[in-house]
Amino acid sequence: MKNLFIIPALICSVGTMAQTVLDVHSHIVTDRYTQLLKQHNAELEDGYPLPKWSVEKHIVFMQEAGIDCSVLSMPSPQPYFGDTEESRRCIRSINEEAARAKAEHPGKFLFCASLPLPDVQVAIREAVYALDTLHADGIKLATNSRGQYLGDKALDPLMEVLNARKSVVILHPHTPEQRPANTFTGGPIFVYEYPAETTRAVLNMIENDIMVRYPDIKFVVPHSGSFLPIALPRFRAAQPLLVKQGLMRQVDITKNLANLYYDLAGGPTPEMLKMLLTITVPEHIMYGSDYGFVPNKVLVAVKQTLKERLQQDDVLRNHIEDIFGNNANRLFNKSK
Repeated sequence: MKNLFIIPALICSVGTMAQTVLDVHSHIVTDRYTQLLKQHNAELEDGYPLPKWSVEKHIVFMQEAGIDCSVLSMPSPQPYFGDTEESRRCIRSINEEAARAKAEHPGKFLFCASLPLPDVQVAIREAVYALDTLHADGIKLATNSRGQYLGDKALDPLMEVLNARKSVVILHPHTPEQRPANTFTGGPIFVYEYPAETTRAVLNMIENDIMVRYPDIKFVVPHSGSFLPIALPRFRAAQPLLVKQGLMRQVDITKNLANLYYDLAGGPTPEMLKMLLTITVPEHIMYGSDYGFVPNKVLVAVKQTLKERLQQDDVLRNHIEDIFGNNANRLFNKSK
């Protein structure tokens, strides 16, 4: 790994930007990560089995799907079970394996490093190491790390570090601490709890003015914004009353939204695309596959269907190349 650390970060580039398809939402699932989860009986914590991943399999999928470059990030659950050092070692190994994949396959991979939260100081040290030594292209943050939600004041020192480095931060839903028992949605949490988790975390970030206080961080929200297109109008309408009652602070919601980007992992319907455009602009929308958890042939079909749906949308048909690559290339270039 020694020589790997001095390799400069490579932005995905195949010919011109218009020819590049960049997948901002794909997962690396290492053996060390899986083993730790099994050790703590947590491999089914999200109600769905973890995939068997290898860089070779990932590249085969990319070839089948016509993807030039993928951004690797760790999935859920967060590998923390009360032992910070155990979590740190596991996450360090994930970050180094992602860095190795990027170095050994130039132009094929970027990666967003994971952090051993909820310990903020240890997470800061890992962020600095990942960004400065491993040349990570960004950071991946869980919506919550064992109950510590994004927007929590305890995370402010970490946000200061990421803001100083003008980091790209990919968000990903993680298992909430409490789920309703005896319900279907309490089982495979990607059905409901994932979008609910993402929405909960982003609203908490807005209420704590995170995107305004740390304007040089660019946050990527997964799954077509999750429930945000539905929740934000209600949030806006309720803000004056909540502020008057002392239940929230006065924040500029629109200004907070300006630094949010969105991936389209999960195969958005035409209705979802139109709803997403009520809270953002085409320049902030990017393709994501969610590779690893769905069979290759399904993801290939979803990508083709997405392209067809974009072609049918009056606004987005003029931004197809941007959504499939240009927007993400610009975003990650800005982080350098």
